[in-house]
Amino acid sequence: MHTSALVLFSGGQDSTTCLAQALSKYQRVETIGFDYRQRHRVELDARVKVLAEIRQTFPAWSDKLGQDHLLDLAVLGEVSETSLTRDTAFKMEQSGLPNTFVPGRNLLFLTLAAAVAYRRDLQVMVTGVCETDFSGYPDCRDDTMKAMQLALSLGMDKRFLVDTPLMWIDKAATWTLAHELGEKSGVVGGGDALVKLLIEHTHTCYLGDREHHHPWGYGCGDCPACLLRARGYEQFVQAV
Repeated sequence: MHTSALVLFSGGQDSTTCLAQALSKYQRVETIGFDYRQRHRVELDARVKVLAEIRQTFPAWSDKLGQDHLLDLAVLGEVSETSLTRDTAFKMEQSGLPNTFVPGRNLLFLTLAAAVAYRRDLQVMVTGVCETDFSGYPDCRDDTMKAMQLALSLGMDKRFLVDTPLMWIDKAATWTLAHELGEKSGVVGGGDALVKLLIEHTHTCYLGDREHHHPWGYGCGDCPACLLRARGYEQFVQAV
């Protein structure tokens, strides 16, 4: 039985929802983030705020939430020519992938997360990758996650589990999942509280915009990440 987890935590909607699920599921949970000189580095500030808000708002989860790790991955920014690591316009490439795709990012994230999990004796790595509402990134696919789980388990001689709770749900269902997790947290009105936390404190916008506020949160409102988040929120609200 798995009792401990390391959540790949960016400070965004998806990874915060994954963190909430991990806190409801595992007895000991730690978080890890990566500074790869991303264009939207404001998400690193969001990480700190979100963790603080979770500790304050959800006491039962706070007792399970352990150490946060932030790794410096400047080298990933140096080798990447993408719109997430350079000041360039968003566009589709000839490969059929958007130029927001950072080659090797999730593979590197999982490898380093596994190294930390090995040292911290954590059994599960939780990541918010998804095949339903995504941009076609090959390193978000279920097959990729299963291959990484096998490779890391073999390479470190430790049986890791890569948990992907959002893999087969869309963004609207992610909002719904967050509300359900909040309701089960033991906090009165916890569902609405977690949704509010997502809106006010998580960060998704690729441009790092924290000036413009929308019903679904802060962001430019035009980049692919904002459009996906906004559409999911609208569908979530309509379904409630």
